[in-house]
Amino acid sequence: MASSSLPLYVAIGILMVDSIIELSFVSSMVAWLHRRAGRSFDIGYNNSSFPLHGKPLHLLADQGHTSNGAAGTAFVLIGMGGILVLWMRSRPNLWKKGFVKILYHFWLVMTVFSALLTLAALIFTFIITNNHAGQTIDVAYASTLNDQPYPNQVAYSLNKWTPENWFSAVLQLDLVHASDRSAIGIRVHVMRGWRWNLIPMFIIGLAVAALAFWDAFNRRRNMRETRALETKNGGRI
Repeated sequence: MASSSLPLYVAIGILMVDSIIELSFVSSMVAWLHRRAGRSFDIGYNNSSFPLHGKPLHLLADQGHTSNGAAGTAFVLIGMGGILVLWMRSRPNLWKKGFVKILYHFWLVMTVFSALLTLAALIFTFIITNNHAGQTIDVAYASTLNDQPYPNQVAYSLNKWTPENWFSAVLQLDLVHASDRSAIGIRVHVMRGWRWNLIPMFIIGLAVAALAFWDAFNRRRNMRETRALETKNGGRI
């Protein structure tokens, strides 16, 4: 392994770990939304209680899909793909094949696009979350919805919500069951985790792109120096 390649391999490994964390956060959130949040939470109000459907009618999910796509691209294409093409590059017999060189240069370009995709997910996620920050649930209105089990559920229809904003607002209500408060609190931390984890994922992805091009530059320079030395010595080093 060339000395210039070692930092690249290390950075790829760190990126794969961080992208797996991101994928786990998003997948956990989605799974919980489908499994538990599809049912109601009992909310105390006016010395009584009423069922509040676990998900609002206007739930925004594009930021989750974008983050998931960025993490998947980083892990599969840049991480696993990078290890594969670097391994093929290190094999002279494989490197002579045209398609291997094409794959390697495609991967180089994609390191930049992957970092840009993560940056886009980062900006989009923070903007849409901040745009809906501070929203509260109108308890008086919610108490009139008469939510019923599926398929007769009645979701809260005021405003648009990200999952993080919605469940942060639900935590401000008088939840009848302590287990609901505990579960929602944990999930809100997970949702914040996948949003903030986009920052290190972008920085690491950018480092991988920089190291990949630095490694490619060093390799090309070494190959030119080797060819020049071979020519100088009549094909013998």
